[in-house]
This record gives sequence, C-alpha cells and structure tokens, in this order.
Amino acid sequence: MEIQTSYSVVVTDHITDCRDFYVRNFGFKVVFESTWFIYLESPGERHVAVAFMTCDHPSHPPGPERFSGEGMFLTLQVADARQAHDHLEQSGARIAYPLADEPWGQRRFGLRDPSGMWVDVVEQIDPAPGFWDPYMPAM
Repeated sequence: MEIQTSYSVVVTDHITDCRDFYVRNFGFKVVFESTWFIYLESPGERHVAVAFMTCDHPSHPPGPERFSGEGMFLTLQVADARQAHDHLEQSGARIAYPLADEPWGQRRFGLRDPSGMWVDVVEQIDPAPGFWDPYMPAM
C-alpha cells in the first residue's frame, strides 16, 4: 500500500470560522469547499492538510458527532516560533499557552481554533542536557 496523503477531519458547526482561522493565522489555502466540507492545505513544498465537516454531512461513517475539543491536537512546526507567536498576537489571536522553551527541545505556544481543537505551534530547539536520558529504552 502506498499512502498518498493524510489529514484529519474535524466535525464541527464552525467550518467557516475554522477556515478563516487557518487562512488568516497560518496562511492555509482552501483547496476544496462545499456547504458541508472544507479542505485546507498549508503553503510551501511540504503541505500540511486539515479538513472540517459539518454535523449534517451526507457521508457516513463517521457519524454526525461533533468534535468535543478534548483528546486531540494539531501540531504546526515552524522555523521561528517567536515570530509566529508575535504575528498571531498582533493579529488579535488569543494565545492560550504563552511562548515557552520546553526542556524536551521545543519552543512553543498554543491556542484553540474555533472548533475547540488545540493548536500547538512548535519550533525544534536543543533539549536540556540529559532530559531524554530517563525516557529512552535501554539498548
């Protein structure tokens, strides 16, 4: 089997708000849009994709259950988290987790999209010396 692409579909009543959130804040482009389904891709060579679907969609499965906002998050890796943070903050986005350097090797911040999904924006940095040692399997 050759997997051609992968993307998550979030079932929500807020598909147009989600579309606008990702287009405005992260530069995603609308690839396909209907009254009940919107598919977005990030700019650049290595596309990241996400889709949003209304609860009254005609495709089954999945069922019409709305995403509850718990137990899932989207990570967007960027080259410069500080620049992304400042851009989003200046645009009026509500940052829910402030910019921080994490000991496991990420500079990151977070916010929620209109569906309630957590969006974790990360830049890879060097981890604190020895941080990963207790978590690595013995060889």
